[in-house]
Amino acid sequence: MDQMKRFAVYYAPRPGPFATATADWLGWDPVTGETRVQPDLPGIPCPAILTAEARRYGFHGTIRAPFRLAPGVTLAEAAGTVAALARRLPPVQCQGLHLENLHGFLALTPKGCEAALLELGAAVVEGTNPLRAALTEAEIARRRPENLTPRQRQLLDLWGYPQVMEEFRFHLTLTDRLPDPAPVLQVLGPYFAPVLPTPFVIQDLCLFGEDPGGRFHLLHRHALSG
Repeated sequence: MDQMKRFAVYYAPRPGPFATATADWLGWDPVTGETRVQPDLPGIPCPAILTAEARRYGFHGTIRAPFRLAPGVTLAEAAGTVAALARRLPPVQCQGLHLENLHGFLALTPKGCEAALLELGAAVVEGTNPLRAALTEAEIARRRPENLTPRQRQLLDLWGYPQVMEEFRFHLTLTDRLPDPAPVLQVLGPYFAPVLPTPFVIQDLCLFGEDPGGRFHLLHRHALSG
């Protein structure tokens, strides 16, 4: 854990059929730190190609995007901050999840909880901001500030990421960007349908860490109990 490069606050499903199916699909289990055999699905001859970048992160929903710890901040302090937030904030219950094409990549998106998700995201971003190191010029450049709106650039400067606060859109990524997502969407719909939780509830804040090889691992899970 001491070798982790960056940290993030994610939603990750609790153990069960949904967690198993999503870890199998991406080929990586961030809870156990083990690779998984990806399913053999008709019409998808090589799922590894479709999920190469998404696999590094494991199945998750971003609440606080990856950041480096500020000088002097320890993992224990970061975990304590996330635990304190979880004690203060309530779970978020959504009607369910919908599989859709988000500008070329496939993701599950929640329905019926937009305001509560914005409140959760804002509280976690604000509460964890003292933990993060200032962005380097290279990190700012990777966000392509020339393509951001003035408000997104302001959010990047304030919080270290442009898609936060009112720009936050919670989603659960399933693929990398695809040239033609439609055929894959048609296959993944029936694959995930039996395990999609109804309602979908964000029950925890999960602190993840990025190892030296770029893979993310679940380090701590804290139940939302506010």
